[in-house]
Amino acid sequence: MEKQIFILIPTAVKHCAHFTTGSRNIRNFCYSYSSEQLKDNKKARKMQRCYNRGCGQEFDPEKNNDESCRHHPGAPFFHDAYKGWSCCNKKSVDFTEFLSIKGCTLSKHSNIKPPEPEKPSKEDKDLKEEVVEVRAPIKEALPRPPVETAMTAITATVAPALKELIDNLVTKDPAQSEVNGTDEVAVGTSCKNSGCTYSYTGTSTDNGTCQYHSGVPIFHEGMKYWSCCQRKTSDFAVFMAQQGCVNGQHKWVKDNDDKRVVQCRYDWHQTATNVIVSIYAKKYHYAKSTVEVNPIRLHAILVFPDQENAKFELDLELRGIINVEKTTAHMYGTKLEITMPKAEPGSWAKLDFPREKLPPPVKPGQPLPQKTSAATDSDDEFNLDDIESVSHGVTLTELASKKPDLD
Repeated sequence: MEKQIFILIPTAVKHCAHFTTGSRNIRNFCYSYSSEQLKDNKKARKMQRCYNRGCGQEFDPEKNNDESCRHHPGAPFFHDAYKGWSCCNKKSVDFTEFLSIKGCTLSKHSNIKPPEPEKPSKEDKDLKEEVVEVRAPIKEALPRPPVETAMTAITATVAPALKELIDNLVTKDPAQSEVNGTDEVAVGTSCKNSGCTYSYTGTSTDNGTCQYHSGVPIFHEGMKYWSCCQRKTSDFAVFMAQQGCVNGQHKWVKDNDDKRVVQCRYDWHQTATNVIVSIYAKKYHYAKSTVEVNPIRLHAILVFPDQENAKFELDLELRGIINVEKTTAHMYGTKLEITMPKAEPGSWAKLDFPREKLPPPVKPGQPLPQKTSAATDSDDEFNLDDIESVSHGVTLTELASKKPDLD
């Protein structure tokens, strides 16, 4: 009977008072077990939760001292994937590591919740909404003047080396020609086709095939190539060694027009404030060569005295508007450099609008030609020369037609 009572005691301690019979040991055990439970319950009622940030432990107010609680007196912050505390420099990108960061301050536990950060009131939001950002006014684009506007001559600065060279230049004697008489070609005369390096020898090989470039050389932004084959390179030696892309006959005598017209290459670049055009030429006459501009036009003529006063002419309608009064020109031994300040900020996509021929400008003081209303309403006034074709690549139809038969 006593063994059965011992088995029931753990589940029926609260009913110990009902055991009026039995051994004294059983009653003493019941009373001692009940007293321990009462002490534990009383102790549990005394334990309080600490609300210091980073602690969260339960504490006994009677054993609470100045070094009982290790916590963070600051507030947590979350910025740019980092998580940390404002009171110390410890931070992490992992949330678990952030929660495991030990406190940086020792003090007493506190069962008082820290105050929540104040949220911005509606009045503060209204004040922020009332703030008006003042931006700089947008400048309107300048009106584009007519291309026939009167031109202004630019006085160029001449380099001393070029001036000395032209002053001492001996005009070539017309009698000293590469062609003796009418049809006879002097031995050693070089072929006039571009890219051909063959010289006349007076033998049957002179009638051989000439491999030359039908286009003109182009030098732009450090790249050198021919307009006919577009094989670009940055090395001048490689450019000069490029073989021609067209086969034909050697040309020993220049065309009649070549005696009066010289082909010069030119290039341009821009900065935030200026557009610079460079015309590459040698032995051009500094006094006979001219540079003229108007707000949207550039006209330059170079005269070569050693080539029977042959000329190179450049006449462009500029993409943007320039400041005519501040435009300058410098003549060097190898090039003519023209600096044109921009009248309004912005980058130019290209130097000029492609035109076959520009109308002649009016003379200074003369009025511009007035266009009639009938001419304005006509479709002939629309110039489509500046519209460039855009390649959209190969279409799906073309790919389907070129696809091999897999059957």
